[in-house]
Amino acid sequence: MKQQDVLRHVTTPLTNPAYAPVVPRFTNREYLNIVYRTDADALRAVVPEPLEIDEPLVRFEVMRMGDVSGYGPYTESGQAIPVGFEGERGEYLHAMYLDNFPATASGREISAYPKTIGSPRLFAENGALVGTLDYGSQRVATATMGYKHHRLDVAEAETQITVPTFMLKTIPDYDGSPRVFELVRTEITDVVVKEAWTGPARLQLFQHVLAPLADLPVLEVVSASHILTDLTLAPVMPVFDYLKGVRS
Repeated sequence: MKQQDVLRHVTTPLTNPAYAPVVPRFTNREYLNIVYRTDADALRAVVPEPLEIDEPLVRFEVMRMGDVSGYGPYTESGQAIPVGFEGERGEYLHAMYLDNFPATASGREISAYPKTIGSPRLFAENGALVGTLDYGSQRVATATMGYKHHRLDVAEAETQITVPTFMLKTIPDYDGSPRVFELVRTEITDVVVKEAWTGPARLQLFQHVLAPLADLPVLEVVSASHILTDLTLAPVMPVFDYLKGVRS
């Protein structure tokens, strides 16, 4: 394989790449979002500077991807934390668990999504929308919401899912020292909200050493939403370089 041919590939293995070289479009992406109040000290221990915290809130999410170009359908779950950066309000992605390896690999390599393997599910059962997350054979989260109890304003739903997103981009050098260590920013674009609902909700988190969602304990459920949408993810852009200690 010639050098110029090598450069045409975006990932390895070269003859069997881990993911397709596409910009994914998400069709019928279904959200269960539960915003809850947590322990302020526990939150400060995991949110990296220079991000700032106002209220000790966390958004637990389960997302069922109806169809994604390049990856196909899959389900994802995780925690996002409302933060501020230089006067802009957004969310810091704390942890994400997926049941699709190509989406996991591309999210980590191309962007900076903190993705790892897991077994999330989102389904309706006996009048409730149910979201669960298992790590291996162990249940680590169970969320329930009244199924389509009250309509949510479409503009409010769009605001919820289009806030800027902050993540850490980390790439080690060959000796294990950091080669890239940046705070990056992205956002959701080309949004079409098809349905949006709200209602009563509950959330349980269970202790697991390799899926420590419960380290941010649920003290009070603040709000919940159930949203169906089409969308695209914008490319990430660096906003702070930790190795230089300056804004990118």
